[in-house]
Amino acid sequence: MALSNINTVKKSFQEFLDTKGYRKTHERLTILEHIYERNDHFEADELYLALKQLNYHVSRATVYNTLELLVEAALIIKHQFGNKISSRYEKAYGRRQHDHIVCTDCQKVTEFCDPRIQNIQNMVGEFFNCEILHHSLTFYSKCKQADCSERMKMNLKDQNI
Repeated sequence: MALSNINTVKKSFQEFLDTKGYRKTHERLTILEHIYERNDHFEADELYLALKQLNYHVSRATVYNTLELLVEAALIIKHQFGNKISSRYEKAYGRRQHDHIVCTDCQKVTEFCDPRIQNIQNMVGEFFNCEILHHSLTFYSKCKQADCSERMKMNLKDQNI
């Protein structure tokens, strides 16, 4: 992400924290920066472990609490893809509308954008005489990619199954 965008996101988060009366801590800003360096959908524990591997001293509770603040500040989006999959997060600032395909075996999340979906959204808004603010569309699939079974084994191993 461009430096000007990360500065804008940090400023927005700091203003949010000020408005809500929360402390602006180095840990919270570090978590935000790391999220905006990523280009994937991640679980809270994945983020925690990534920060730990980078030798950042931040508690798991701080990661979870900061994620909730970032959702409330509309700087990240929280997804619940199905019943068996943990919540996943993605950055929200500067992202265009997109939808998701989730493999039910390996939990790989793929983003896609199809302008026809936007056309449908516009038609629904016109038909019901309302302004559609946003939508969520997720397709659940089974990968046909060779590495799916390897990802599935790794996910099971990570979950101690």
